[in-house]
Amino acid sequence: MTENKKPDKYNAVWVSHSSINDFLKCPRAYFLRNIYRNPRGKKINLVNPHLSLGIAVHETLEGLLKYKASERFLVPLIDVFDQNWKKVSGKIGGFKSFDEEMSVKDRAKKMIERVDAHRGPLEKLAVKLREHKNNMPPNFYLSEKDNIILSGKIDWLQYLPESDSIKVIDFKTGKNDEEKESLQLPIYALLLNALQGRKVSGAAYWYIDRNNEPTDVALPDILSAHNKVLVVARQVKLAREKGVFECPNGAKGCFACKPFEKILKGEAELVLVDESRKTEIYMV
Repeated sequence: MTENKKPDKYNAVWVSHSSINDFLKCPRAYFLRNIYRNPRGKKINLVNPHLSLGIAVHETLEGLLKYKASERFLVPLIDVFDQNWKKVSGKIGGFKSFDEEMSVKDRAKKMIERVDAHRGPLEKLAVKLREHKNNMPPNFYLSEKDNIILSGKIDWLQYLPESDSIKVIDFKTGKNDEEKESLQLPIYALLLNALQGRKVSGAAYWYIDRNNEPTDVALPDILSAHNKVLVVARQVKLAREKGVFECPNGAKGCFACKPFEKILKGEAELVLVDESRKTEIYMV
């Protein structure tokens, strides 16, 4: 009689919305961003203006969760944004010129100004998922049998006292709507179902580049969400076990993996070494 082994978090395959998205776009890009280590033992990553805009805007808005609802806007939101922008200014943010940076920053400021003028749910009660040990993001076993852990952070959880429930709000800084087949909401639904006890009564995307309020979207049922995410997570695990991460376009590469290949070829500029994450960050 063999004894059942307990799940091992240290050897588990960890997946998140971003890593799954990487894999679905291009397994080669997934490998280079999430697994590969260079000769100096560092992971590699890319930075670009679009990403930097998203980081500065999200840090500004999500930072409001540190305060009570009545205290969130005591410091002007645009001042908080200006402080966060300093973290992505110049080459660290992937900007190749001052004019490019100012153009992107102006677009980001307009988003912050829009939210500040239409605060809506950000002035109301909110809750947060607890951080896990060792500063790990919220996570749980998607499948103990497969030793797969799902992790992720959620931008905003509005608390609705009348129903003792929560509503998911995700800030969108891009120009395009989230694709219908996106696994983001299924992943959010799974995280919330596993890590907190309140009912999830709604979800919305807030396209802050153009809309004054969030756009409601339907949440998937838990069983459907679990099945969808687990199918892809198993594909990720299988690729890792086989060590096979091929670009759909073959040797010529695609939009997702080509920038990482440039890093390997020495055709990208190193702009930051993040020692805490043991990662070298490049701009192409």
